[in-house]
Amino acid sequence: MRHPAALLFVLSLFASTSHASPEVELFNGHDFAGWEFVTVPALDIKEVCTFKPGGVIAVAGKPVGFIATTVSHTNYMLHAEWRWRDKPGNGGLLVHISSGPKDRAWPLSFQIQTKNGNTGDLLPMAGATFAEPLTSAPNAAPALKGHIALDSEKSPGEWNTCDITCRGDTIEIMINGVRQNAVTRVNPASGRVGFQLEGVPFELRHVRLTPLD
Repeated sequence: MRHPAALLFVLSLFASTSHASPEVELFNGHDFAGWEFVTVPALDIKEVCTFKPGGVIAVAGKPVGFIATTVSHTNYMLHAEWRWRDKPGNGGLLVHISSGPKDRAWPLSFQIQTKNGNTGDLLPMAGATFAEPLTSAPNAAPALKGHIALDSEKSPGEWNTCDITCRGDTIEIMINGVRQNAVTRVNPASGRVGFQLEGVPFELRHVRLTPLD
């Protein structure tokens, strides 16, 4: 007869794995299916992104615009790694990209700042909202909620990790394992994900999305 404790262990292991959602690589490693580059005038994404050995994507800093998935997502964990190829600059990771107004080149969305020295700041773009107060000065542009821990960005040339949990109407941001921001009652609460081009080249790898039950 199987020992009860052993049986409970097997059952708990099955329960913990049977509801796990598979992690999805958002770049397939050989073409840019499922992605587009949004800029004016329009350009093919292959004009600004190229694959390098080891699954690295080199992203040109120009022209200004953003690359984005063609599919929307809700309730997920997003992992991405980036580094500045030469000098550090300005950039951002976008979540909940939705149809609606634009703020200059940027869509209705939330920007997780990767700008050197401001990594982890959260910007509500083009009318996006959350419940927590902004930390920027009144009427400042851009409006933002600054990161909450000491700067955890790595030196230029080193890989940084960004882990974003979007669950329901909440967003939580980890930069290199440090919790840097969190907001609630976000609107919109779903949409596409992407990366900004703001003048300086950078590299991406291991862009992965895990759906949450």
